[in-house]
Amino acid sequence: MDEDEFDKFADKYQRTLEQSLPRSGDDVGFFTEYKVKDTASLARRLTGESAVRIMDFGAGVGASVPYFLEYFPGCELTCLDVSKRSLTIGESRFGENAAFCHFDGEKLAFADNSFDLVFSACVFHHTPPDRHVHFLNEIHRVLNPGGLAVVFEHNPLNPLTVRTVKHCPFDENAILIHANRLQQCANQAGFNKARVGYRLFFPYFLRWLRPLESWMTRLPLGAQYYVTAQK
Repeated sequence: MDEDEFDKFADKYQRTLEQSLPRSGDDVGFFTEYKVKDTASLARRLTGESAVRIMDFGAGVGASVPYFLEYFPGCELTCLDVSKRSLTIGESRFGENAAFCHFDGEKLAFADNSFDLVFSACVFHHTPPDRHVHFLNEIHRVLNPGGLAVVFEHNPLNPLTVRTVKHCPFDENAILIHANRLQQCANQAGFNKARVGYRLFFPYFLRWLRPLESWMTRLPLGAQYYVTAQK
């Protein structure tokens, strides 16, 4: 997780991402919202309640904040990132709704058992593979007993995903992670029965088929996937 690497994209993050997306008809907001919406549904199903204290691990400029406020009303949101410039931008936009905290890339500056939910959206492919278990260990440490981690990642088995990542400037050093590998890392970090679900099977012009995706989560062809892991 290189602070300088992300600082240089912070002021043009949204525009860079929009230019890198395939011309599917969906905008950046769609991809940001669906992850938080899915996470809210997963939290209710797996823990039986809506999380109150939430960490967004690798929050960048805080693009997910409005969706957390919508799908987790009343939550206490902490946005964490290695990029100080991104945090400054995020705080200027959403400082009244979330706390923005710097991550030194090593240890989460929070006590054990501090959060009900830790969310991470396409962050781990920017971190060295040999550090994945370490970061998941830290996430496990700061979660309450019974707390939930939900980690979204790009699926390297999907050709369109691989092409999109290849042409995205801030993904130039990305190393895509196979779902079973991230699942294994979560189990090694002490989580209980990490599970995988696949998402984003249909492009915009087939969006009327998207309700079928809830029955397709085991099919490893989606553009992205999530790993859920409970403490």
